[in-house]
Amino acid sequence: MTRWAPRRGKPHTGVDWFLTFMRVAALTVIGLGLLAFIAQEINTDNPFAQWANPDATGLTGAQFQGLIISGVTQGAMYGLIALGYSMVYGVLGFINFAHGEVFMVGAMTGMITSNKLADAGLWESNFVGSLVFIMVVSILVCSLTAVIMERVAYRPLRGSPRLIPLITSIGVSFFLQNASVVLLGPAAKAYPDVPDWIRTKHTFLDIEGAKILVILVAAVSMICLYYFVERTKSGKAMRAVAEDAEIAALMGIDVNRTIVKVFALGGAMAGMAGILWGILFRSVIHTTGFLPGIKAFSAAVVGGIGHLGGAMAGGLSIGVAESVGPLVILEPLGVSGVSQLRDAVAFAVLIGVLLLRPSGLFGERLPAEDRT
Repeated sequence: MTRWAPRRGKPHTGVDWFLTFMRVAALTVIGLGLLAFIAQEINTDNPFAQWANPDATGLTGAQFQGLIISGVTQGAMYGLIALGYSMVYGVLGFINFAHGEVFMVGAMTGMITSNKLADAGLWESNFVGSLVFIMVVSILVCSLTAVIMERVAYRPLRGSPRLIPLITSIGVSFFLQNASVVLLGPAAKAYPDVPDWIRTKHTFLDIEGAKILVILVAAVSMICLYYFVERTKSGKAMRAVAEDAEIAALMGIDVNRTIVKVFALGGAMAGMAGILWGILFRSVIHTTGFLPGIKAFSAAVVGGIGHLGGAMAGGLSIGVAESVGPLVILEPLGVSGVSQLRDAVAFAVLIGVLLLRPSGLFGERLPAEDRT
């Protein structure tokens, strides 16, 4: 009779203990911040609140609601950009760091087109029609930019070590930034004034019209993209190429054409996000795509790289965290200058997710050669 012996795991290394310490430290900071925030909301004079931060005054319900809405709005745009990162990674297995500049191209295209329409008097007289028109133009320009990028910069490097197309994408990013400076100049460019109903607040939640527009367009775009990928013939071809490009080619799928469609779709989502960014913030510059692009990549990793729903969920998570986190967690602990720490909080979310769940919220979807 065989005697049962317990399984023995691998011994913990110094790295394992360090990561465990980081997890515990992150959860402790978040827990203490939330407890301090709750204590201050109940009574700013209670001992725990006074110990944590005597100067904190808490948030009103309207202020907290405004932070959530702003975070969802910002996160929706991150999610739209992150969809391009996830789609390209799911098919080719590399990160296209020039995707943030495709978003910038969309914002610049919208700025040029909207100002031309404003000069013609159409922006004020028919805002909805003008908005649809600049969205279509931005989608076409960004899709074309992404397709040219794939054909010129990435296709010749297909099959090369992953580091080569990664470095190439960084080079393409700088090229697009500097091309924008040469063509349009280094100064910030403004969108024309929007109608009052875009600036005023609507619904019982008092949400600005621009934010409602961003949330609705992002939701509709996500639904349409999901339907395209899951229900259409081209979408099935994309999923087949993402699963195994060689087997897909043997089954008669044109791999090159499918990859072009992936870049075109990703560019379309970035172009849509660029227009929404311009309508919401009304100002764009040649570096507009850099930080949102990095945050969108972080969103793709947080949600699970290669997972479309995860990209949008990751974008919303980062958007809400960078909007709410500084005032709900950091300020109650006495951290000064919390309004300047939005970006730090966004990347802290990425680090926290990687510490607790390295594969992301929904798990990674890897190409065939990356699976073992």
